[in-house]
Amino acid sequence: MSTDAWATTNLGIELRHERSHGAGVSADVLPAELPIATLIQPGLRRNPRRAHLLVSTVLGKHLPTDPRVVLGAGNRLGDLVRAALGAREAVVLGFAETATGLGHCVAARIGAGCYLHSTRREVPAATTLTGFEEGHSHATSHMLQPAPADIFVNDLPLVLVDDEISTGDTAIDAVRALHAFSPRSHYVLASLVDMRTADDRARFAAAAAELGARIDTVCLASGRTLLPDGLVETVSAMPDPVLNPTAEQRGSFEQIALPWPASVPEGGRHGILASDTDAYEAALAKAAEVLRVRLGEGFALRPVIVLGHEELMYLPLRLAAELADAGIATRFQTTTRSPAYVLDEPGYPLRRGFRFIAPEPGEEQPRYLYNAHWIEDALSELAAFGADDDDPVLVVIIDAPADTAELRAEGGLIDVLTASGADVVLAVLPGADPRMLHAERSDAAPIAADVSEPRVL
Repeated sequence: MSTDAWATTNLGIELRHERSHGAGVSADVLPAELPIATLIQPGLRRNPRRAHLLVSTVLGKHLPTDPRVVLGAGNRLGDLVRAALGAREAVVLGFAETATGLGHCVAARIGAGCYLHSTRREVPAATTLTGFEEGHSHATSHMLQPAPADIFVNDLPLVLVDDEISTGDTAIDAVRALHAFSPRSHYVLASLVDMRTADDRARFAAAAAELGARIDTVCLASGRTLLPDGLVETVSAMPDPVLNPTAEQRGSFEQIALPWPASVPEGGRHGILASDTDAYEAALAKAAEVLRVRLGEGFALRPVIVLGHEELMYLPLRLAAELADAGIATRFQTTTRSPAYVLDEPGYPLRRGFRFIAPEPGEEQPRYLYNAHWIEDALSELAAFGADDDDPVLVVIIDAPADTAELRAEGGLIDVLTASGADVVLAVLPGADPRMLHAERSDAAPIAADVSEPRVL
């Protein structure tokens, strides 16, 4: 780990690299070797169970990231998953909220018959099939809401995608719950980084043996997280972070509607099938064109940060990639339910933060957004794109359930962003109707069962 990481220099948190994986598996925008230090940075959070935070540089959650880098990381992880599966069909499950987009990337890369991500949002029109708990997370309950259930309930290998494996306990707990509900003989756990110790791996292997199932693990890089004694107490004693920066002049705000068919899933909350691909890509192209034209009319030559909302990651990511491919300087990241420690110090990844009212009805806990500015390392790119300003336009992509009065209220996302001086474009996406998906898929052929023997690697 480089010595200029603030949490390493000042608190002694070390992210030690052990091995890179998958070099040469795919040609993409990423370098062949991916050390731990290029994939994650040490951050902090005030959590009595876990005071450190592994901030991904390739996920597009906390850090504004080139969308093509995010897609490249997902593609490379997908290639590793394909190598573990061989020629076998699979179902892919992404973990909410951080890995919903990453899981979709992996599913698209391997051509999975079905992609589903867990959700923490109550959807009245959807049926919750089952769920599981996550121990160290701020929001712990995961619900599965496939429409209908049989797109997920089968005996195909299951690929579980998360952004990181710290101890493996969360993954094993999820596999236990899912195995008890719908047992399978083969699981693949895919993550950007794997930070398990030898003891963690031994517990993981014992749990797999107990279940009587094969569990493969793949990652872009593996390493170790070394924490100083008393870190929880140290972080708890640090001054309260300063959130919601303000500017002398409030930024502008406008809203546009993005077209999206009600019969096409906008993401994996209710499942997206391989048979949805053509319709999804066609809908994406239309939505991207509407967004690109509007930005060209009002914000020509301005850099853009596309902001997804919590679990809505993949579609905003793809829209951001379309803008970047059209020659617009673009970054991508999303809001989150997870509070983290903000510190405006060089070498610390979370330099500023926003706390805002949850826009969804019935939600009481605040939501968060970090950074949301063009970071110093990327400023040199703006001239290459022809940008005449380093102050980015923030394009917020919201689906219909989050398009509420709370979104625009005092203390809501639009309010805190414009108060910081940012110009904000709110792009509202209608999204799919889970009842329509359920009805149409109930009349279609189910996902094929796995009749092949497991391949020995």
